[in-house]
Amino acid sequence: MNPVGTLQSWIGGRWIGAEAGLSLRSAVDNALIYHTHAEPVDAEQALDYARRTGVPALMALDFQQRAARLRALATHIARHRDELYTIAYLSGATRADSKHDICAGIGVLNAYAGIAASGLPSGNVLHEAPAVSLCRRGAAAGTHIMVPRGGVALHINPFNLPVWSLLEKFAASFLAAMPCVVKPATSTSYLAEALVRLIDASGLLPQGALQLAIGPAEALVARLGDDDAVSFTGSDATARALRNHPNLLARPVQVSVAAASLNCAILGPDVGADAPEFELLVDAIVRSMTVKAGQDGAAIRRVMAPRAHIEALTARLRERLAAVVIGNPAAADVHMGPLASQAQRSELGARVRALAEDGEIVCGQADGYAPTDDAVRHGAFAAPTLLLCRGGNAVHEIEAFGPVCALLPYADVEEALALAARGRGSLASTLATRDPALAAYAVPRLAASHGRVLILEREVAAAGTEALASAHLTYGGPGRAGCGERLGGLRAVSHYLRRSALQGSPTMLTAVTGEYVRGAAVRESDRHPFRQHFDELQVGESLLTHRRTVSEADIVAFGGISGDYFYMHFDEIAARDSQFGKRIAHGYFVLSAAAGLFVSPAPGPVLANYGLDDLRFVAPVGIGDTIRARLTCKRKVDRQRRDDKGVGQGVVSWDVQVTNQRDELVASYDILTLVAKRPGH
Repeated sequence: MNPVGTLQSWIGGRWIGAEAGLSLRSAVDNALIYHTHAEPVDAEQALDYARRTGVPALMALDFQQRAARLRALATHIARHRDELYTIAYLSGATRADSKHDICAGIGVLNAYAGIAASGLPSGNVLHEAPAVSLCRRGAAAGTHIMVPRGGVALHINPFNLPVWSLLEKFAASFLAAMPCVVKPATSTSYLAEALVRLIDASGLLPQGALQLAIGPAEALVARLGDDDAVSFTGSDATARALRNHPNLLARPVQVSVAAASLNCAILGPDVGADAPEFELLVDAIVRSMTVKAGQDGAAIRRVMAPRAHIEALTARLRERLAAVVIGNPAAADVHMGPLASQAQRSELGARVRALAEDGEIVCGQADGYAPTDDAVRHGAFAAPTLLLCRGGNAVHEIEAFGPVCALLPYADVEEALALAARGRGSLASTLATRDPALAAYAVPRLAASHGRVLILEREVAAAGTEALASAHLTYGGPGRAGCGERLGGLRAVSHYLRRSALQGSPTMLTAVTGEYVRGAAVRESDRHPFRQHFDELQVGESLLTHRRTVSEADIVAFGGISGDYFYMHFDEIAARDSQFGKRIAHGYFVLSAAAGLFVSPAPGPVLANYGLDDLRFVAPVGIGDTIRARLTCKRKVDRQRRDDKGVGQGVVSWDVQVTNQRDELVASYDILTLVAKRPGH
């Protein structure tokens, strides 16, 4: 795309829009770079296309196949990220800023592909195990399943992270087989459009899985139906308007909101100016003020510090902020670029003035911040601004969305926690401390009003994760932060699925879930299950082994090999006085003996045993007891992978039940194995 061009929407499988609409200007120098298209998006067509084309196309794939598409898409976008970097400069993003947006977005795709590979089945029914018996004989059982709901997800994204926001919402809904219509913020919609063009060119997505609507979202919101969902990220004012939309009040559309918030950090009273945690907090504050020019919903807006340390903290922050180089984000020596638009700059200025009525600006424009390059003097630049607030409510009500942070002194921990809570719900909080007792006391209080709590100290800083939002953890917050949750691994995927209680016989539950439920009919085979390839095995195939009587020699030999001489295995008198009344075999001997009963030792399709799940020793096994095992194919997951020789592999989970001579269950567990497919499969 060449500046000055007209952006287009990707609707109904084609790019639409030719007539120039709103002017979009570079954040760097205010030059005209793009126009939006003037033609309105046909909301009815977009939603109908998603339902009629997108849903069936996504349902033709299973969870694992969709995960593989995400992984391939991440690779495709990564090959073209320099193209996105170049466009991102126009929004004011430095190359480091783009790592928080573009690279982080690619990382989210890979993270969700991995989460799905290890946690989702090869099908479109997610079984929330275990099933529970609903009667004494076990003829009726109940469980929960989660299934694609057949609706459309509308994703309304913010201007500050146009790539990450698009991809992190898309990844979860795509895995859940829910097509999405993406509505980017207008001011940076050119970067979202470039991303969607890359995605379209990849050919990796089924038709209708993703559409892009540039322009107002009103018509789309007004046409959402009962099975649909809307996920919004943006200001709290827009979030309130969205929640009160007549259609969302009238229909059970699922609404998830992550609104901007007044995130906080607390410098613990145990942290002096010479402690590593002091400097770590300074690093975190400066980073949150300068990355994306402070335009991050998780940026630190309020810092509570002990009165004894407030002057030292202020002086250190002034020193660090004075070294920040502002200018053209494409320049290698520039630390911070401009805000995303002139409108954002004007709004920020008004909010800083409002905050200054209740506080003192201790670092800001008056300190001589200016772009290094005169050619960008008309850009949307703003100075890093630090305020000292000793009272008033403005700092707890007004979010200045930019490189702005306020310092608040406190007398004791109770006052610090009370100040934090005055933000009325936020996305993130940070506690800088080395005191475990303080963390144990303060974190539950912070967690009540913050979606994420980071305990910042030297050990976590050494791991390099203190500045990261993880796709495995929730992203959202209570109260004014919107009460929404995004990311969160499988939680985020389940957000777009529908949960239903399922009742029936174990055999029927097995048929529906694709996962063996104990008590279901099994298929006995003359061919050992371990001799069958992944594509030959069927859920429910089972082997009932021969028997083995446990002897004293077994216990003695196992003790000698393992070094486990626990009294219950070797002390006849002490064991007789125990609740079991006799010596018993090691639980891990029972586990090992069961493996000896069902393992087929010759080379075959089973390549590796890489773990046990849900191991329980249910009843004791004594000398003279006779055990046997039942091995049943419980679950198959085709992770769409091959080894270095091109042979396909899948993961098989085996249900193992070890019983004694009275058919009483003595041990229970799942074995996970890697199993080869037949050549060519």
